[in-house]
Amino acid sequence: MFVDFRDREPPPPWHPPAGPPPGPRLTPRQQRLLSRIIGLNLLLLLIAPIGGATIVSLILTWWS
Repeated sequence: MFVDFRDREPPPPWHPPAGPPPGPRLTPRQQRLLSRIIGLNLLLLLIAPIGGATIVSLILTWWS
């Protein structure tokens, strides 16, 4: 969009305020716990489809 600055000067460029990075950091204990949870989820990502297929085949054998 065009802004006409003929009558006055353009505003100064915006710069973010200097300071510490936003948000808290994880402690080493929290990092270990988070990595264990992610590892468990990855393991279940491989195991759960096999377990689900076993349950589906069990239900199909009961119904037939």
